[in-house]
Amino acid sequence: MKQAVVAYFGRYEEERENVPRDRNRRLNAVQYYVQGRNQERLAECYYMLEDYEGLENLANSLPENHKLLPEIAQMFVRAGMCELAVTAFLKCNQPKAAVDTCVHLNQWNKAVELAKSHSMKEIDSLLERYACHLLGKNKTLDAIELYRKASYFYDAAKLMFKIADEEAKKRTKPLLVKKLYVLSALLIEQYHEQMKNAQRGKAKGKNSEATSALAGLLEEEALSTTSRFTDTAWRGAEAYHFFLLAQRQLYEGSVDSALKTALHLRDYEDIIPAIEIYSLLALCACARRAFGTCSKAFIKLESLETLSSEQKQQYEDLALEIFTRHTPKDNRKSELDSLLEG
Repeated sequence: MKQAVVAYFGRYEEERENVPRDRNRRLNAVQYYVQGRNQERLAECYYMLEDYEGLENLANSLPENHKLLPEIAQMFVRAGMCELAVTAFLKCNQPKAAVDTCVHLNQWNKAVELAKSHSMKEIDSLLERYACHLLGKNKTLDAIELYRKASYFYDAAKLMFKIADEEAKKRTKPLLVKKLYVLSALLIEQYHEQMKNAQRGKAKGKNSEATSALAGLLEEEALSTTSRFTDTAWRGAEAYHFFLLAQRQLYEGSVDSALKTALHLRDYEDIIPAIEIYSLLALCACARRAFGTCSKAFIKLESLETLSSEQKQQYEDLALEIFTRHTPKDNRKSELDSLLEG
């Protein structure tokens, strides 16, 4: 039994002693292969020795489209060295293999850059896969930047609009929401400009009126599909602009201006929750001593189906406290009358 144990562990001891011996043999072999110009064996030795600098220098010394370059590139791929693998693949005119390597090693940004620079047909599917990869990791802003850099403005705008909607539902950062809606709208404007330029480019150099008319119709069709989306994005920006402006005017003491601005918010109930709009309107009207308007705002608040019974009771108690002291009537007449009628 003892002899068996000694023999078992002795085998591993022997293998451990052979490691430096094998390494010394390969180092000596490198010298012989360099002198003999045996590039294939030299590449194998560099790889086995993990001498990637030597392997890189060998790849750089080879002429373009050399038969050994794809093999060296694969060595770099197995070692996880994306940049060196890509360089070797491109040197032997294999951009598809270079892109596949980037995807395999999760270097998606580089993959998209290569596909775009080599005008590869796979750019659309590659962008979609990369975007899904980023979205799966909850990196939506990175996906937007990916689409923007690739001039896929419509896709970038849709994601930006989605973020704006999500942030709006949190009801915590209205300034951020406004900026997100503006960015979404601007991306759509870039898409529109891109479509116009594309249609003009197709018609360029053609004097036919029919051709020009067709280009115009195609442009109109392309833009009409996004016009509703554009309007919604700008409406979102407008809504939060008025929402922020009314609050700033109120805190600065410009109560007339604050009430006028708050009244405009009634047109944006599809974007800003009604509870936010009418709470602000009631506050501005009370500050301006327009208690008639304030009363209407409270009536609207108390009728909201989204409120809990506890919240409704709080609004009723507050309204009772205000209107036992003040008649629900606007004390001052001005151009507000026309706004109130609206």
